Amino acid sequence: MLISSFEIYLFCAAGLMLIGLYAVARRPHLLHKLLGLNVIGSGVFMLLLTLASRAQPADAVPKALVLTGIVVAISATALGLSLMQRLAAQSGRAELDEDAQ
Repeated sequence: MLISSFEIYLFCAAGLMLIGLYAVARRPHLLHKLLGLNVIGSGVFMLLLTLASRAQPADAVPKALVLTGIVVAISATALGLSLMQRLAAQSGRAELDEDAQ
């Protein structure tokens, strides 16, 4: 059985989203959670581009949405890093309490 490139991209996108979900759910350090959210976003971007390439002719709207999403993800990551840095400066650590999880 031959697997098409479309299916490979779908499996990779699903794998990225699952790896990111694991990091968000199981890791106590905030940097790991932030990176997990970025990996989930990368999986979603990959999924959108894969589904957009399936249409004939290729649709430009999902590609523009992914480009906009990348810019928003960079801004959200910078905000998350600054908030994490402030929390680490105030509390001395950048982890969530076990009760808060």
